[in-house]
Amino acid sequence: MNRYIGSDLRKRVIDSALQEIGVREATGNNDGKRIEEYLAYTGLGKGYAWCAAFVSWCYGRAGRPLPRNAWSPALFPKARQYTAAQIAQGSIRQADLFAIYSSRLGRINHVGLVRQQKGNWIVTVEGNSADKVLSKRRLLATIYAFSNWLD
Repeated sequence: MNRYIGSDLRKRVIDSALQEIGVREATGNNDGKRIEEYLAYTGLGKGYAWCAAFVSWCYGRAGRPLPRNAWSPALFPKARQYTAAQIAQGSIRQADLFAIYSSRLGRINHVGLVRQQKGNWIVTVEGNSADKVLSKRRLLATIYAFSNWLD
């Protein structure tokens, strides 16, 4: 794939996500008009956790059919994950996915988009964080996995 085309696609995914910053749940119960649109994109109705649906919706809005899944762990198949060496070399790019692992659940329980990497931090855009879409800074050491759905 031409590097420019890939970069443009990555920008489109992030631009879609950035336009959603500030969208919040109606009652704090995984609901609200826009939240339900994200969930519907993955075949679910209101009331479900929606971080993975949000990521999938952003990819779809940018013209990519995959990923399209509301289950966070499904967005990190081994074939798409970065290795520790790739992460150490700074291979993480805009529009890659990051995962947060829950020891209590024994699985990935949150996913979001990488907006950029700054040293030992990433800047994200993520849904279902504090019941809304927001941008955060996260320490790399707190990230369980990264995946690439664009190359």
